[in-house]
Amino acid sequence: MNEEVFQMEHLSSRHALDHGHSKPALLAVIGCPVAHSASPAMHQPALDFCAIQARYIKLEVPVGRLAEALQKLSALGFHGANITVPHKLAALDACHDVDAAAQQIGAVNTVRFIDGEIHGWNTDGPGFSSAIRDEFQTTLEGKRVMIVGAGGGAGQAIATQCAMENVSWLVLVNRTLDKIMRLRDVLCKRHPDLRCECIKLDDEQIAGVAHQCQMLVNTSSLGLRPDDDSPISINCFDEHQMVYDTIYKPPMTAFLRHALMKKASVSNGFSMLLHQGVLAFDIWYPGSAPLEIMRRGLGTTR
Repeated sequence: MNEEVFQMEHLSSRHALDHGHSKPALLAVIGCPVAHSASPAMHQPALDFCAIQARYIKLEVPVGRLAEALQKLSALGFHGANITVPHKLAALDACHDVDAAAQQIGAVNTVRFIDGEIHGWNTDGPGFSSAIRDEFQTTLEGKRVMIVGAGGGAGQAIATQCAMENVSWLVLVNRTLDKIMRLRDVLCKRHPDLRCECIKLDDEQIAGVAHQCQMLVNTSSLGLRPDDDSPISINCFDEHQMVYDTIYKPPMTAFLRHALMKKASVSNGFSMLLHQGVLAFDIWYPGSAPLEIMRRGLGTTR
C-alpha cells in the first residue's frame, strides 16, 4: 500500500497527484502531522473490496490552510476526506453545510464534496461509543467519565456523546479552562440534568477526582510521539477504571502504561478509528461500508 504523504503543492494538478498510479486519488485524510495515520490501511481495502476505482491518500496541510486545501480537493474532483488533528475545529468553518450533530459538537472530522460545496459531519462521538461497547462490553450511560484534553475537537465530540448518552458525571480536563468552561455551559444548557465539572490539568485535586471516575479518556495529542509523557500522573489511575486513549500510534502510550501499572482495563484508539471510519465510508458511499474488511485492514497496522 502506498504510504506517500502528499503536500499542498501536489494539489496543483491531477498529474501531480496521480502520476504513476492506476487509480485516481479521490479520498484523503488531512492532518498535520499525518504520516502516522492508519486510515489508508482501513479505507483502501474497503474501496478495493467495493470495486470503487479510487485511491485514499495522506495529505499534510499546514495550520491555517485547511479551507484552501478543501477547495482545491473539490476542484480536483475528490469525493470526500477525513479531517484529523489539528484541523477539526477549522473544518467546521470551511463547510458550506454541516450536519446537526457536528454543529452541536463544534467540529467536523468528515467531509463530502457535493456539487462544488463542502458538506461536513462528525463521526468521532458515535465511533467512540461503539468502541467502548467493543472494548469494555458496556455503554456510556450512567458512567462517571473524565476526558483529558477536552478542549480539542475529539474531546468536544466525545464530551457531547457522553452528554447525549446520559453519563452520570462528566469531568472535563484541559491545560486552560476557557474552552472547557464554554463547552460545559453549552452541554449543560442542552442537557439540564447533566452533572459536569471542569478542572485544570495541573490542579492538585485531579488525582482525587480521577479516582471517583469509572472511565478515563485521553483526547489530547500528548502521546503521539513515543517519548511523550502521560498528560496525567500515575496517581490518577487505579484498578477499577476503564482507560481509553484515542491515540492509536504508538499503540501503547505513557497514559496507557500508567493505567496498566495500576491494573486498570485499557484500550487504544484503533477501535474508535475503525468505527468512525465505517461511519465516514457510509457517508461517502451509503450502505456499502464493509466493516470486517476495514477491521482486517486496520489490524495489519497494529
